[in-house]
Amino acid sequence: MPAATWDPAQYLRHAGHRARPFADLLARVPELPGKPPRIADLGCGPGNVTATLADRWPDAHITGYDNSPAMLDRAVTEHEGPVPGGGRLDFAPADARDWVPAEPYDLIISNATLQWVDGHLNRFADWIDALAPGGTFAFQVPDNIDAPLHVLMRELGRDPRWRDRVGDVLRHEDSVHAPGTYLDTLARLGCETDVWQTTYAHVLPGEDPVLDWVEGSGLRPVLTVLADDPASRDAFVAEYRDLLRRAYPSAPYGTVLPFRRLFAVARKAA
Repeated sequence: MPAATWDPAQYLRHAGHRARPFADLLARVPELPGKPPRIADLGCGPGNVTATLADRWPDAHITGYDNSPAMLDRAVTEHEGPVPGGGRLDFAPADARDWVPAEPYDLIISNATLQWVDGHLNRFADWIDALAPGGTFAFQVPDNIDAPLHVLMRELGRDPRWRDRVGDVLRHEDSVHAPGTYLDTLARLGCETDVWQTTYAHVLPGEDPVLDWVEGSGLRPVLTVLADDPASRDAFVAEYRDLLRRAYPSAPYGTVLPFRRLFAVARKAA
């Protein structure tokens, strides 16, 4: 992942909208073979959606993994411990770029993380190998790198004023692959695979809500590399804000942010 300092509070400002794709992904995950199941949430962030796994599998041992100390601290503080159904939630540091499961899992799930992991297709074999027979690997990623939200950020970042400082930390156009690429990769690993896309029309309240959204996610690497130069950071954000205002005009009921996501559910043979 690009170097970034994550802010759990900022990320959670749009927690409802961000959690909905996870719920839609989870709805397509089949029953798990383990009794009770062992589950890994790779890139768990502040743990708020990880905790919802216990609603579906209340007796499961669920571990959330993340490489952000701030996110893990929030997750541990608010969610770690036993759950009413007899299961347990815990959290541990790990990076999706090199995480190799140390034990079998019935479900490995990842929510809005793999777009930050260069070469993530090459990680799938290790994760599928770690699944118990009949286990599932499931993930969703933002699939809107061609949306104004990202196009404008990249164009601004390539400006000579910013290129040398932020050009290397922005997400690339190929950070997410075509649906067929994921289907083919997972199917060749022996999985029964379901891949689909959904575009959400998020209606966001408040002033500059699209900027507020991206300050919790896609803009984090820029905010991190410019953190030691507040004047430059504020100048970049102000110019980007003005571009977003034109691309996403407000209406009396709020500002609409169309947001396409890609989903995959791959079940290993029993």
